[in-house]
Amino acid sequence: MKKIVVIGAGRSSSNLIKYLLEHADNEDWSIRVGDMDLAFAEAKIGHSSRAEAFQFDGSNATQRRAEIAAADLVISMLPAFMHMEVAKDCLEFSKNVITPSYIPDEMWDLDAEAQSKNVIILNEMGVDPGIDHMSAMEIIHKIESEGGVLESFESFTGGLVAPESDDNPWNYKISWNPRNVVLAGYGGTARFQQNNELKFIPYHRLFSEIAEILVEPMGSFDGYANRDSLKYKKIYGLENIPTLYRGTLRRGGFCKAWNVLVQLGLTDDSFEIENTSNMTWRDLTSSFVDLTSGDSIESIVKAKWSLDELVMSKLSWLGIFDNAPIGIEKGSPALILQKLIEAKWKLNEGDKDMIVMWHRFIYSKNGKRFEKTSSLVTLGDDTVYTAMSKTVGLPIAIAARMIMNGKMPLSGVRLPIIPEIYVPVLEELKQYGIVFKEQERELN
Repeated sequence: MKKIVVIGAGRSSSNLIKYLLEHADNEDWSIRVGDMDLAFAEAKIGHSSRAEAFQFDGSNATQRRAEIAAADLVISMLPAFMHMEVAKDCLEFSKNVITPSYIPDEMWDLDAEAQSKNVIILNEMGVDPGIDHMSAMEIIHKIESEGGVLESFESFTGGLVAPESDDNPWNYKISWNPRNVVLAGYGGTARFQQNNELKFIPYHRLFSEIAEILVEPMGSFDGYANRDSLKYKKIYGLENIPTLYRGTLRRGGFCKAWNVLVQLGLTDDSFEIENTSNMTWRDLTSSFVDLTSGDSIESIVKAKWSLDELVMSKLSWLGIFDNAPIGIEKGSPALILQKLIEAKWKLNEGDKDMIVMWHRFIYSKNGKRFEKTSSLVTLGDDTVYTAMSKTVGLPIAIAARMIMNGKMPLSGVRLPIIPEIYVPVLEELKQYGIVFKEQERELN
């Protein structure tokens, strides 16, 4: 019996673990699922005789190494900053490992040793990054194989709320790590290329410089730039492409309102506010605003950023002007804001989330220019088996099965950008309703 160890049983792991358990009998697998919160792990495995839940502390090197040493395959669903230590341990014990997160630059330093030990360290195997790479590379490779020359590639993804569950002014609910929602883009500068010109958007402007993206049949979205699009020039083999832009989708109006929170300083994670147990949300917001004019805080905020009533309604609904107590002892502004949005943007019983992904390719071939779009809309089943969980977990699970069955005979540090990975994974994802719709037209 072969053993798969899943470390981390958070929101995005539900469909991953479900898939592994559904195949465990036929594949003769034993599944161990560990999480800091044992109840999370226990809930994910249910009463399966093929699975075992255990309490797991990823920072405990002794426990981590013991679990890895006893596994045939490790799937790390831990926070992204922990993947390097997991990968190093896996390499020491010659164990294959899969992660869904963006690959840190230092991970590439493990490539030579991983190849020499015939170990695969497969990263960016979720949705974004993950399915975005696979679906894009499938089209890029097809265009190039038919003699096309790419002029522009744009790609946007959003984890959103399904239309039938969209019942708040922000048109948003959380289906993934809420800390990542608060800190999206924080502390960095977005970089991309447009018509052969480098473009940079610092964090304080990130949510005010947006693109309107139309994704049928879901309508219009706001797109803001991801941290670093430029590194994908090399990864995708597009060193000479004039335009390369990757971003995130939100419903229209979200970015304008979120930008106010950024400008106020409520997303700042660089310092800690103490004694917040004695503060209200209104006190917190007031601490970032000059009140010497004697006007109300709402009037000051509205005037300072020339806000319309729609934006003000979002801010008021969120509760940053409320006299309710914050309810925690201390924390950074970002951590405090996280508490608020977790409560306000919670997926309630009966709610469903939605993943929307959109690619646009402009290319020339035989003296003509073409535009091709490829879009994905996936809805969650409920608050456990969410669209986010499907699109993050299923690619990992499918890759895990391939590795365990010897159908991914690759080694080294890898991303899912080659046909040996993306073709079988994308094909099996279709069985779960994860299907892209393509359209193409000739440009004048």
